[in-house]
Amino acid sequence: MPKARTDLWGKDTNILTKNCCELFKEAGVQTISWDDFIKVELRVGCIVSAAPFPEAKKPAYILQIDFGRDIGMKKSSAQITDLYKPEELVGKLIVAVVNFPNKQIGPFMSECLVTGFHHESGEVALCVPDKPVPPGTKLL
Repeated sequence: MPKARTDLWGKDTNILTKNCCELFKEAGVQTISWDDFIKVELRVGCIVSAAPFPEAKKPAYILQIDFGRDIGMKKSSAQITDLYKPEELVGKLIVAVVNFPNKQIGPFMSECLVTGFHHESGEVALCVPDKPVPPGTKLL
């Protein structure tokens, strides 16, 4: 029998003895259908401006994001101040959900959800394409 494999945090990652459904169930991940997934419009956008959002409860930036000709410009609030400075965000390609309803965040109306990943310590790393793609490109 092969040795159990662990990730960097010591969690069992032995995929030889568990199938994906078992791993998802253990992690509390709910399975969705393909029809559910394709309803989510995950699109690439290019950040054109980033500014501090001092009225936010948690430190955040207000982002203006260009999603190309068909979708246009959208704005969002993003709690990414731990890892990013406003000037390094301008021109960065990001992935966002563009078909959620608008959401009021304090005095600001967010029009899309910028996606990212939480580190264990709480910082958010943006979800970004690893190669240039045109703004508005849909995640497959």
